[in-house]
Amino acid sequence: MSIKVVSLFSGGGGLDLGFLMEGYDIIWAIDNQKDAVATYDYNLGSHIICADINDIDPAGLPDCDLVIGGPPCQSFSLSGNRNVEDARGQLVWKYIDIIREKQPRAFLFENVTGLLSAKNSSGEKIIELLFEAFRSIGYTIVWKTINAADYGVPQRRKRVIIVGIRGDEGFKFPAPTHSEDGASLPPYVTVEEALCDLPVIDGPGGDGSFVLSVPPANDFQRKMRADDNRVTEHEYPTMSELDQYIVRFVRPGGNYMDIPRDVPSKRIQRLQRDGGHTTCYGRMRPDAPSYTINTYFNRPNVGCNIHYSQDRLITVREALRLQSFPDSYVLISRSKQGRNKIVGNAVPPLMAQAFARQLKKYL
Repeated sequence: MSIKVVSLFSGGGGLDLGFLMEGYDIIWAIDNQKDAVATYDYNLGSHIICADINDIDPAGLPDCDLVIGGPPCQSFSLSGNRNVEDARGQLVWKYIDIIREKQPRAFLFENVTGLLSAKNSSGEKIIELLFEAFRSIGYTIVWKTINAADYGVPQRRKRVIIVGIRGDEGFKFPAPTHSEDGASLPPYVTVEEALCDLPVIDGPGGDGSFVLSVPPANDFQRKMRADDNRVTEHEYPTMSELDQYIVRFVRPGGNYMDIPRDVPSKRIQRLQRDGGHTTCYGRMRPDAPSYTINTYFNRPNVGCNIHYSQDRLITVREALRLQSFPDSYVLISRSKQGRNKIVGNAVPPLMAQAFARQLKKYL
């Protein structure tokens, strides 16, 4: 018997892809971003609709065994104003309305770690209100902050996962498959292991399409490869002359502190003087997972986005690899930033697959 899934706030389908890889039947999905929906439709199936979830009557959704997804996380992010009263923050309650109406056997809720400390205008912690609401409609709740690198993703990406099981049984989180020290488990997948089979790029531009000419060097690359060894989106963004000058000085694992003090950038000079934002102007280490891939990985000043061995920013395909999307995954977007947003907002499919495999024990 298939396990029927409804997916909310689906984006480009990273979470859903992990469940599809485990044989789940995703029967309905929704997102309000046109590019994300077009990408999902192309890669995962036409069961997704583009709409505002606030316009959806929960009673009209199909019956399902499982609901997955997490509302947009900007309202709970550790950066920004963290205004949980805005429209995005209110979407968590729509999620609960749908769970209350459909009463699936289980649900999986994913969000940023900022959710743990977010409060409403009355000073109440949002996560405690969430737990109270879920329990009041019949679910046993467990939650945990997880690191995607623990599940074979070449990226240190920490997220809060809440799992509810209808009834009295509590969910047991999947055991990690990888570890930092590599003592009792295989070591974390590194940036170099994830990317070293991709072609060296001579300059910006081009269509980003290549056929890989070298065999996969490790198990992660074997999982990522398309049947025809083709990759797309492997071109890097242009950089200003100043940025081209800057990246030459940043060592692997380094940041703005490696840049000459006379650099004509007041922002860099301020960072060098005052500190903070330690991943800013960062270059990836080849021997470790990357830091979190965000929606601005096409900029050197927003996160650690400089290639570990080449003096350039990472490509969209490299960002997809670090998110553990297979090379067969194609982005459909009207703009470059639209592509970046789909990638940076996604749940890593390999992490999602670990939870999908574990949830089978309860469904």
